[in-house]
Amino acid sequence: MTLSDVRPTSLTPPGPRLPLTVQSVLFAFHRHWWLPALRRRYGDVVRLRIYPEREVVILADPAHIRTVFAGPTTVYHAGEGNMVLKPVMGEHSLLITDEDEHLRARKLLMPAFSGAALRGYRDMVERLTEAEVARWPVGRPFPSHHSMHALTLEVILRVVFGMADGGRLDELRTLLRQVVDIGPFDIVGWHSATLQRFGRWRRNEERMRRVDELLYAEIAERRRTAERGDLAERGDVLSRLLRVPGESESSAGLSDAELRDQLVTLLLAGHETTATALAWAFHDLARDPDRQARAARAADEGGDRADTYLEAVAKESLRRRPVIAEVARRLTEDVEIAGFRIPAGTTVAPSIALVHADPAHHTDPDDFRPERFLGDGPATGTWLPFGGGVRRCLGAGFSLLEATVVLRAVLARFRLAADRPRPEPTKGRHITLVPGGGARIVAYSRVSDSP
Repeated sequence: MTLSDVRPTSLTPPGPRLPLTVQSVLFAFHRHWWLPALRRRYGDVVRLRIYPEREVVILADPAHIRTVFAGPTTVYHAGEGNMVLKPVMGEHSLLITDEDEHLRARKLLMPAFSGAALRGYRDMVERLTEAEVARWPVGRPFPSHHSMHALTLEVILRVVFGMADGGRLDELRTLLRQVVDIGPFDIVGWHSATLQRFGRWRRNEERMRRVDELLYAEIAERRRTAERGDLAERGDVLSRLLRVPGESESSAGLSDAELRDQLVTLLLAGHETTATALAWAFHDLARDPDRQARAARAADEGGDRADTYLEAVAKESLRRRPVIAEVARRLTEDVEIAGFRIPAGTTVAPSIALVHADPAHHTDPDDFRPERFLGDGPATGTWLPFGGGVRRCLGAGFSLLEATVVLRAVLARFRLAADRPRPEPTKGRHITLVPGGGARIVAYSRVSDSP
């Protein structure tokens, strides 16, 4: 609620008094242990000072998070909260815009992820999965996250462009793998023209510039196809967007810059969550033979009922190790949350990771237990891997469908084993959290089923 709706308060949230630089480093590289420690000391509302947002308030109570997700979009600006992504995603991106501009972008992209569209993607995901896992080195350890990243990138390329073949898209595929394979330190260079002249930051900037060249060339070619009237039957996202009319009879449809920003957003954000969830699922199933056996039986059985358990595996993977630790909203007005006054300009950050790890909401939260998602499942507001409110990820349904299809294909073909008993740690990669060792597993054919 805004302060105009409540009694004034002078209370500000508690938090550490460490220098901004120290807090920024801890948040970027060690949040997996630092934020839980801060919560134990300060409670469910904690104030931080970190680069580049400066004032950030972490929220760990689902009731407080619900206030943010249900609050007016004119007050809680998610686009402004995501400004760290603007140099890459672009000013028109679904992730960067707010209010009316965001709603317009969301309406343009939603048809590509509707129920009818999802049903059409299933066969494509199955074909690409079979091709990818056929390359797995049977009986030898390998990083499953690398494989799943390649697979989900290929899937999103098909969703965005249709048949992703040809030299231009081959180069784009290679570049996108490099663009996303960066650490938190690289993000600093996104906002510094000086750093972009040196070393790793210069290379990152050059790759992104080349991505733009390829995308604009693809847009130009597809526009020429549209002029010939050959796009009517195509269902890929780019073709759909090119068919969008202008807002008035005298205006054109989307500009090249608008198209570029939405395409980059889908290509970069449209596969990371699924790839990481699948890698962690393989990692955990490989260490839990009983649950792997149940999932394998579901894969063999097929059908909606069996898919329910496979989807539960994916959901539990996203609960235990969310790919995004928190989401952000920049305040345009002063608000009160949990009795604390939070001024305009502050970023409030609902913590997905802290809610998911809270034993008050998930019994034995450290345990891998897909069964918690069967039946009624967790309480509303306690499972948040895709965010919430009007900004909830529009690809959530697609991500779960893709994960279920891939799990079925893999578990019907392989038995998974851990390459070492100790679980892998989590590490930061750009703004996401991924398996620290690549989620290494050993896959054995279920036909021969040696050791």
